[in-house]
Formats: sequence, structure tokens, C-alpha cells
Amino acid sequence: MKIAIGNDHAGTAYKFAIVEMLKTMGIEVINCGTDVSDSVDYPDFVHPVASAVEEGKVDYGILICGSGNGVAMTANKHANVRAGLCWTKELVELTRSHNNANVLCLPARFTAKEQALEMVKTFLETEFEGGRHQRRVDKIPLGC
Repeated sequence: MKIAIGNDHAGTAYKFAIVEMLKTMGIEVINCGTDVSDSVDYPDFVHPVASAVEEGKVDYGILICGSGNGVAMTANKHANVRAGLCWTKELVELTRSHNNANVLCLPARFTAKEQALEMVKTFLETEFEGGRHQRRVDKIPLGC
């Protein structure tokens, strides 16, 4: 499995923890985020992750910013990207099982680091249910 991860300055510490966990799970990680805490513009780090998902270069994407909103809005402009903003494990389960999300967006300022790690694990372990949910996902436009 291959995952692209991106973050702005608010998500740097979380990104490092997530990357470390993913590598211990044997997952290849492409780091598209900033490695510093100096203020940066999140779209600069979202577009490479969303493009990698859109083009099938990675299986999934993970994006982290302060609220999670900016990265989710930006990622969802890409065709075939279904980015879900989650702040609980239960939301992660639903965004994967019902919406077939392929990008997980995390709000670093509103979740604990341990919670974010658990959400990433849940994202990777949860399967899309298909069925009636597939019909709904099929009605989502392919992007701008």
C-alpha cells in the first residue's frame, strides 16, 4: 500500500507521528507536506496529495491542517477524490464505509495526536460497503 500525506504548519507534528506509524505497518509514504512549523499555504501541500490520488499513484491520501476544512475543500476540487473531514473514529468509519472516501482530512487543532493515529488506523481498516452507498457515490460529480 502507498499513501501520500500532506500538511500545513498546524499539522507538522501529527504528520511525523502518522508517518512513523505507517512505516511500522509496512506502508510506503510519500511526504508532500511541510516539515516545519513556519506558516505556509495549505493548498501548496494539498494539490500534490490529491493529484497522486486522482492519478492512481497512491492508494489513499491523508491531509492535516488546523481545522481540516481548508484541506478538505481543496482536495475535493480534484476529480475522483472523495476527501472526508473527520474528528472521531465513528466519522472515519462512516466516511469510508458509506462514502468510499479515499482521502482522510484531520483537524490538528481539534483532535489529540493519539486520536488522530487511531483515526488513520480505522481509515485503513474500514471497507466500503457498496450496495446502496455505491449508487450515492456514483452521483458525486467527478470534480471541477
